Amino acid sequence: MGLEARCPCRWSDGSGEVQALLEARELIVRGDLKRTIPIAAITLVRVEGSELRLRVGTKEIFLGLGAARAERWAKKLAAPPRTLTQKLGVGPSSKALVIGTVEDPALRGALADSEVSRVEDARLSVAVVTNAAALQYALQVHATLPSGAPIWVVYGKGARAAFGEAPVRQFMRAAGYMDNKVSAVSDTLTATRYTRR
Repeated sequence: MGLEARCPCRWSDGSGEVQALLEARELIVRGDLKRTIPIAAITLVRVEGSELRLRVGTKEIFLGLGAARAERWAKKLAAPPRTLTQKLGVGPSSKALVIGTVEDPALRGALADSEVSRVEDARLSVAVVTNAAALQYALQVHATLPSGAPIWVVYGKGARAAFGEAPVRQFMRAAGYMDNKVSAVSDTLTATRYTRR
């Protein structure tokens, strides 16, 4: 979840009111100025009084966020993006039982140092699913983990996915699970973390 604010905005050839949304990879500005700016394209981040000053190429944008909010946004913009490993919460002290086949290079890399094959060594599970049968099987395997262990369900991204977000959420909620976190995995995959109600 990103940071969001309605605020005055100034830019090289105008000014007005905008709704600014700072996400993990981009800054989205809607209203009198409409822009979607990749964070990687921002070359200057500075707080000047109550404004956040941003430079993108040769253009500058000033968001009147107020001093405290501008500092918080500047800090987020300056922080390195979280890795997929960090987003999934896996690592040496939080090993994952992987259910299904991991073909995606980004997911394979994120799980490289934290995948285990024994249920008793796992703190959570990561299930790669392409249909309801695969998800049903993943839940059966996940049920062998300690009570309260979360499960990340990895599925196809976007409206064209054969088994995507809506059917996964419907299936999981019917099975007594609630979603509490979402993470992009790659250009083709998304992951949602679920825990028992």
